[in-house]
Amino acid sequence: MTRRNLNFALSGGGAIALLGGPSTAWARTRKPLLGFKQYGMKKLPVREAIRHIAAIGYKAVSLTLMPTWDTEPKLLSRTDRAEIRKQIGGLGLVLASVQESLRLAGPDGSRKSNLDHLRAAAAVAHELSPGAPAVIETPVGGRPEKWEETRHKMADELGEWAKTLEPLRTVLAIEGHVGTALDRPEKVLWLLDQVKSPWIGNLFDYSHYHLQRLGLGETLRQLASRTVLHHVKDSTGNAEKFRFLLPGDSREINYKEYAQVLGEIHYQGPLLLEVSAQIFNQPDYDGLAAAKRCWDNMAPYFA
Repeated sequence: MTRRNLNFALSGGGAIALLGGPSTAWARTRKPLLGFKQYGMKKLPVREAIRHIAAIGYKAVSLTLMPTWDTEPKLLSRTDRAEIRKQIGGLGLVLASVQESLRLAGPDGSRKSNLDHLRAAAAVAHELSPGAPAVIETPVGGRPEKWEETRHKMADELGEWAKTLEPLRTVLAIEGHVGTALDRPEKVLWLLDQVKSPWIGNLFDYSHYHLQRLGLGETLRQLASRTVLHHVKDSTGNAEKFRFLLPGDSREINYKEYAQVLGEIHYQGPLLLEVSAQIFNQPDYDGLAAAKRCWDNMAPYFA
């Protein structure tokens, strides 16, 4: 893929090119590709989770690479990787992303660890995907009140991440997240503009901006040219005290408007429905029931 094509891929409609070109499933439809994150099925073995996700009707899946999930890279043998790749392809799914949790400008010694994690994630992104490599997704940590103090250090390290990912031909999506240094769209854009790499894009999750009373259409359009991936879940409260909910459960987010704006900005990439740890850590949580409820809530708008 040329740099020109990658730059197009980082535009609003260009997620199609970035995530596999016209041969992928979402390039054959005008609607985004609705997926579910294995993050919300932690207690299920990965192959069982993938099977249930496909059976519900989802067309994309995200796998979690963090410790305590059975898809942590060090737990996946070469045979495991080949079997998961075959299963995903055989079920007609797209591996849209692999999830990490890294921190920019962290404590001393974290830079090397972050690069090691990115290399391992890139290997999984290629080896488990039946088509184009999955996007790596991560928040970047930090605190909002430390933004001015740490932003240049964050940009410097993100530049190292980009240089590491370029020869690995793998894209990273960084997430604007309430309560972190990267809590607002303008901060996301500033950081991306410092690095100016086609291998680094934005992960859009409106639930974090909703808590700050930022407009849905406004933030979607503001970040459209840099967004390569979407998370979808609900939130209620404010930036200081909040709860995340299953997509559609709060009725505070206008998903009809969401779908309309996605059409306006020509986004046809994956929309990954996400279950927050606030929910799946509850003792009575049922991952399969949650995945079905998410589908029932969101399919009328996006499927």
